[in-house]
Amino acid sequence: MERVSDVVVVRGEAELFERTAHLFAAATEVSCAARDLHTWSVAHPTAPEREQAVRAANVRKMYLPGVLFDPKLAEHLRFMATHGARIRITEREVNETILLDRRIAIVAGDNVGGVRSYTVVSSPELVQGIQSLFEAAWAGGTDLESYQARFAELGAREILVQLASGCKDETAARALGVGVRTYRRRVAELMELLGASSRFQAGARAREAGLL
Repeated sequence: MERVSDVVVVRGEAELFERTAHLFAAATEVSCAARDLHTWSVAHPTAPEREQAVRAANVRKMYLPGVLFDPKLAEHLRFMATHGARIRITEREVNETILLDRRIAIVAGDNVGGVRSYTVVSSPELVQGIQSLFEAAWAGGTDLESYQARFAELGAREILVQLASGCKDETAARALGVGVRTYRRRVAELMELLGASSRFQAGARAREAGLL
């Protein structure tokens, strides 16, 4: 472990858990931004421990849309939401971060040689800055239930596959069993959902989010 002032760098989840388990146990407010379940598996206890942790804390979680296609994570999200966690989906790139009681920030670093580094920050000024970035991303996110409903309604996965294939609208519409006008309307709505100004950008953001 390396210490620099109020910043501690740990390597691997075993060391992270050893250094921060007591912080998670005592936390009453947890905010988390991640791309997938595996980044923060240290923060996902199992069975009764997980249920107790969820009920004891004010939990917010924010993920990229790609998590909706991970059955394991989808189950985890449903469990958390059932027990009071607030979950949002964002199409924007997120800094993979956990904030505990607005006093501690844990930021995921690079994976080098199969071992990921994590930076634990306790400096009030730095934590406040990280918290502000999280709040801005959270404000721009969409509630999980609303996002899932809209995503399913549009047939987003199927549309993205058609867009990625580069086929003509007529061909795509026929493959999806809808009219060309309906297909084009759904593409436009999907672009809006992804915050994209063009089909190319929609495809790029879908790939970044892990949807393709």
